Amino acid sequence: MVGAANLGTDIGVFEAVHGSAPDIAGKHLANPTALLLSAVLMLRHIDEGAAADRIMQSLGAVLTAKTVRTRDLGGTASTLEFADAVCRQM
Repeated sequence: MVGAANLGTDIGVFEAVHGSAPDIAGKHLANPTALLLSAVLMLRHIDEGAAADRIMQSLGAVLTAKTVRTRDLGGTASTLEFADAVCRQM
């Protein structure tokens, strides 16, 4: 999972870069980390570094704690449960 940014002179596109994963579509099993990292790239691009830092610190805390993990990380948390854990850290 990687966040990607495509920047033009007037427009920036920030997206989570990964496969389409049709086998888990609609099941709330995806890890939202790539999407969060894309949002961090966007926030930095629009000079909202403090908000980007808060997200990165919260995401890091959740990943380090290893208590809320999505299936791809060996856990059982849903996409929403993982995102909620990051929000609670903020």
